[in-house]
Amino acid sequence: MGETILFWVLAVVSVVGALGVVAAPKAVYSAISLAGTMIALAVLYIAQDAPFLGVVQVVVYTGAVMMLFLFVLMLIGVDSAESLVETIRGQRVAAVVSGVGFGVLLIAGIGNVSVGGGLGLSGANAGGNVEGLATLIFTDYLWAFELTGALLITATLGAMVLAHRERFDQRKTQRELAVERFAPGGHPTTLPNPGVYARHNAVDVAARLPDGSAAELSVSAILQIRAVPKADGEGDESR
Repeated sequence: MGETILFWVLAVVSVVGALGVVAAPKAVYSAISLAGTMIALAVLYIAQDAPFLGVVQVVVYTGAVMMLFLFVLMLIGVDSAESLVETIRGQRVAAVVSGVGFGVLLIAGIGNVSVGGGLGLSGANAGGNVEGLATLIFTDYLWAFELTGALLITATLGAMVLAHRERFDQRKTQRELAVERFAPGGHPTTLPNPGVYARHNAVDVAARLPDGSAAELSVSAILQIRAVPKADGEGDESR
């Protein structure tokens, strides 16, 4: 009874998470939904007397791959305007064909097990869960394992191609950058940080130069410099 309740609860969580991956309006939400689905599958593996596979599911996929996806999304960001533009022609048709093919393989695999029967967990884990998994991967399903590895490498290369941006100008060398910094109008040293005040600590408050004047370059160009109240004969700096 407990295993049945656990299965149906985790099955619902897995299906809802899978639907959230494709239906979520933001990429971060999709990644989080996929992480939830992977964790639910890991618990199902452990419940089916496959603890090694469950731990690998959490450590490798949820703990490493998914966190890598989230870090990439946070670093480069995703623009909703660009997501509606197809950069590769025919990708929707290819996705539909791949989905139908995967569905056919899944139905064929389930039908084969239903007709011929399965070995069972007791038989598969007779010599131990890790030993039984290694035997299946490197003997009976060696080609499927190698093809899966090739598929993952292809997906990695595809992500690199999609994230690639063409450079229209030549990369500047360290010497050229140094010349520009010391040229008239340049800034050899780093710019002062904004908000360097005893009573102010905000990014829209200009920093003070050694002569007491406001350094407008310390505030981002997309912000409006906030007026600073007078103090001890000082003037207001605003733009």
